[in-house]
Amino acid sequence: MQSLVQSAKRIIIKVGSSLVTNEGRGLDRAAIANWAQQIATLRGMGKEVVLVSSGAIAEGRQRLGFESRPTGVHELQACAAVGQMGLAQIYESSFRAHDLGTAQILLTHADLADRERYLNARSTLTTLLGFGVVPVINENDTVVTDEIKFGDNDTLGALVANLVEADALIILTDQKGLYTADPRKNPDAQFVHHARAGDLALEAMAGGAGSSIGSGGMLTKILAAKRAARSGAHTVIAWGREENVLVRLAQGEAIGTQLSSDMAPLAARKQWMMDHLQTSGQLVLDSGAVGKLRDEGKSLLAIGVAEVRGEFGRGAVVSCIDQQGQVFAKGLSNYSSGDARRIMRKASSEIESILGFVEEPELIHRDNLVLVA
Repeated sequence: MQSLVQSAKRIIIKVGSSLVTNEGRGLDRAAIANWAQQIATLRGMGKEVVLVSSGAIAEGRQRLGFESRPTGVHELQACAAVGQMGLAQIYESSFRAHDLGTAQILLTHADLADRERYLNARSTLTTLLGFGVVPVINENDTVVTDEIKFGDNDTLGALVANLVEADALIILTDQKGLYTADPRKNPDAQFVHHARAGDLALEAMAGGAGSSIGSGGMLTKILAAKRAARSGAHTVIAWGREENVLVRLAQGEAIGTQLSSDMAPLAARKQWMMDHLQTSGQLVLDSGAVGKLRDEGKSLLAIGVAEVRGEFGRGAVVSCIDQQGQVFAKGLSNYSSGDARRIMRKASSEIESILGFVEEPELIHRDNLVLVA
């Protein structure tokens, strides 16, 4: 079997903290230089590359003298602020050795949750790629809070893959790939060479937390592959210290665990809605409305809404949940939460008499709605 990366034109490469910082001992300059050299080769093959790099907190932790990863938010933010300086410097010098420019981009979920900022981030990244620059992306840990954090850079890598409509996501980690069980505990564990991204059986195999250096684990990588597949991107999980791993993948060699996408890419606006990890509010629908949306592809009418939760403005992305509390769709609301509460359980013909105006006959039009489960 050939590598899923061989035919990819635009590639997202995510490198984990334990690799970047040599298991927390400080930035591994030799390893970073090696990846830069490989990425330069990929650029010479005509491929566009975006690098998502962990390591700022781990580097800052080492510089500030923490013996273990701190748990306090402000301590983590301080580590990130200190570590990001060294991280940016070494990437710049490593790529400059190959006549490649770099750009540092720090993101939070809020940047991708806001439609205008999402489009700005997309435009910036595609412009940089057009200039032949390698964007280096990290979560903006200096300002992150529990409400806006991606939680791990595997998720961030998948979101970036969707943002720029990448063809492939390569997750470089300190493991060779995915096994059917933990090989350190189960001698019968089998290596997974290829599977379909989104296969629920993978999540059962991948349970477990990350290392003491990073925040992710194999499960976050499986879920990232599932998310990236929504925009048609394949994912490869491979050992970051495998010799010339990026070049060999690009040349067609199958290395690590390959998770293929068999999903048709979503429209850009629907992809943006799917990528909302948090939403402004929730609409609880009755069973009839659930069936209309899920089974018939209809728009959501106010009459099918049983409850409006949270506060949001017109045009906000909201979650649609069923009577059992499960989120099954997201969409752009044509009405604010206050107006939605006034017209819920009412026919579309009554909206004008209740509100004094009509924005749209639907609460969420089907073109602005995407099923998530």
